[in-house]
Order: sequence, then structure tokens, then C-alpha cells
Amino acid sequence: MEIVILAAMKIQNYLTILFITCTCAASGQQRPYYTQYILNNYIINPAVAGIENYWDVKASHRHQWVGLDGAPVTTYITIQGPLSKNDMDDRENPTSFHPEGENPRGHVFMENYKSTDPHHGAGLTVLNDRTGPINRFALYGTYAYHLPLNDRVSMSGGVSLGIQDVSLKTSELDFGAAYPVDPVVAGSAYINNIRPDISLGLMFYSAQWFAGLAVQQIIPSKIGFNDGKLGGDSVTLINGKLVPHTFLQFGYRVLLGEDLSLLPSITAKYINPLPLSFDINMKLQYRDLMWVGVSARPDDGFAAMVGININSMINIGYSYDYTTSLLNTVSNGTHEIVVGFLLGNKYGDWCPRNVW
Repeated sequence: MEIVILAAMKIQNYLTILFITCTCAASGQQRPYYTQYILNNYIINPAVAGIENYWDVKASHRHQWVGLDGAPVTTYITIQGPLSKNDMDDRENPTSFHPEGENPRGHVFMENYKSTDPHHGAGLTVLNDRTGPINRFALYGTYAYHLPLNDRVSMSGGVSLGIQDVSLKTSELDFGAAYPVDPVVAGSAYINNIRPDISLGLMFYSAQWFAGLAVQQIIPSKIGFNDGKLGGDSVTLINGKLVPHTFLQFGYRVLLGEDLSLLPSITAKYINPLPLSFDINMKLQYRDLMWVGVSARPDDGFAAMVGININSMINIGYSYDYTTSLLNTVSNGTHEIVVGFLLGNKYGDWCPRNVW
């Protein structure tokens, strides 16, 4: 994001400066932000791969700060699932059917829940994130292993390996006639930096709670589109560095009667040198059919979410983010949609048994 910051030094346009200032504060993060990771925690933690009894495909599109030119737009598709079904396919319990007139995620489910059998999981992520003239494309493959700790609690560990390609579209750079772009940068339509990327994760889960730890971009690496410096009438990029992103999560399921369940959760996020930040989430679910949720980010904003499980093969979620910073005076909020497809769902689960 250094090129955006340098642009702010030269462009005397209120909206651009406001956009860049807020971007600098939030996107030292370097990686996309997601509101509905509560629908697809695999996008954060590779240990989730294979956690359910089916292959879960998720497609998402997020348009952040609608109304601002060059605002972030993120699109991804993920697929993850178990490589083997083992003995858990032979069990008769409330996680393996959709009983008529009874909440499949109610008290009976909680009482009869059993931990997983040892099995392998795998996943694939394809992601594109664009902010102004900077585009990030990433491709990852994931392996995870799940095993029981006792009759009710399981754990898993996972690793994602892949590449990310960060490119700068120089044709979209405009610093004005008084500050021409350095010829080294301006001489090419695209300037790319391809880097390897590794993420690691751990997850502990049961019918009632989960806890996870994930580290993305685990190997720091330098990145810059040109070795240069800011000086005189020449503007070039200085070198930056891709740094690790650490996520710590905890969630708990509370039954509110037989048909309603409340799932509060918290995600702590640390990216050096930024201060520790938090997402506080609340999801209220009716049976296994539909849900509403809210998410709050202190000193940044909040979001409202809604979702429906159409059947045992398709689910949809939508979220709207409202920013409490000065950005709310020049943007129309953030929209995000997630569509899920459940493949090989042998028992017809309409919603996850684990994590969310």
C-alpha cells in the first residue's frame, strides 16, 4: 500500500486524502478483510479444512466503501472437505439426520454429539483483491488433520501453501503534471511481485464451543515495485515488507429454548506494528434454517448480517458494514455476499455441526 500513501503526499484532493488516510490505518493489514468469516472460517484458519462431513464450496464478493473510487473489492472461491469419511459415517446420532418437527441443532444434538474420528482434510483457495491500482491475486492449497481428544472434543491442525502475486497497474497512477511518476515505474503497464505464502492453524471444537489460532503470511518477505525514494520531482516506491497476521478466536453456543441458539464469538487480530484489534460477533440462529447476526469493531464500525439455508445443498449470507470513522461521510458502506454449496452431504445437514 506504500504507493497509495505516497500519492497522498502529492494529491491535494480531499476525498483521495481521506480515503488514503483511512486505508493506511486499516490496511497495514495487507490482506483482505472479511465480515462473514463466520460463514467460512476456513478463509482465516486452514485447520478448518475437512471439519464437516461434506465438501463445502464458498464463493464471496465484497465491495468495501461503496462510492469511493479505488475502494477495495475482494472476490474469492474456496473449497474444503474431508479426504475420508471413516467411522463417523456409520454413527446414528442427531448430527446425521434432519428430524421432522425437531431442531437438528437443539438439545438432543447437544446431548448426543460425538467427537470426530481421525481423518484428513484438504482445501483450495482462489482469491483476488483490488484496491486502486494495486491488485493481489492468491492461490493456496491446504492440508489438515483432525483427531478426537475425548468423546466430545476434537482438534485439528492445518497448513496452507501457495503464492500471492501483488501487481501495480501503472497506467492508473496520476500524480499531476507537477509530479511525474519515476520513469522506472511508468515504463511498464504492470509491475508484478510474486511471493510464496504459508499459513498455519490450530482448531479445538465441540458441539458447544470452539477455539482457534491462525497465522497468515507466516514468512515475512520484502516487496516493492522499485528501489527508490521520494525526492524532488520524482516519486517512486520504497521497499515494504509483508508481515505475519495472527488471529485468535473463541466462540460459544447457547441454546435459547428448543428452536433458537445464540453463538457469541470474538476474534483478536494482531499485525505488527499495529495495535491489537477485535471483532465481536453475535449470531442468532433459528433451528438450522436461518440466522441473523451483528459484528462490532471498536473504533471502526459495525455490521449487520443475515443468512438462510435454502436446503441441504445451498446457503446464502449477506452483510452490510457501517463505518463510524469519517469515511461514512463519503462512502455508502460495505456490501458482502457469500454463497455456499454443500457437496456430498450424505446426511443432509442444513448447517454446520462444528465451529459456527
